[in-house]
Amino acid sequence: MKHSYEIEICLGSSCFSRGNKDVVQLIRDYLKKNHLDDKVFFRGARCLGNCSEGPFVIINGKVFEKIDVRDMERVLDKELADLIRIS
Repeated sequence: MKHSYEIEICLGSSCFSRGNKDVVQLIRDYLKKNHLDDKVFFRGARCLGNCSEGPFVIINGKVFEKIDVRDMERVLDKELADLIRIS
């Protein structure tokens, strides 16, 4: 199955130490809770550069900088709204 949505998260040491470890878990839990694990391709990436603006999450090519767990669920609700409605 081809995924229509892709989430990429920077796992470079700077982003990881700034909280992307917790964001990874939040995204995994969110996808599972909303039955989207098979509809969204979620993967880690090596350093995406521009570390001073991290941590980074990219959803379908749209870059979210300085993201943290407090913001991530709101971002997912907005960016994956179409998928959630049809699930």
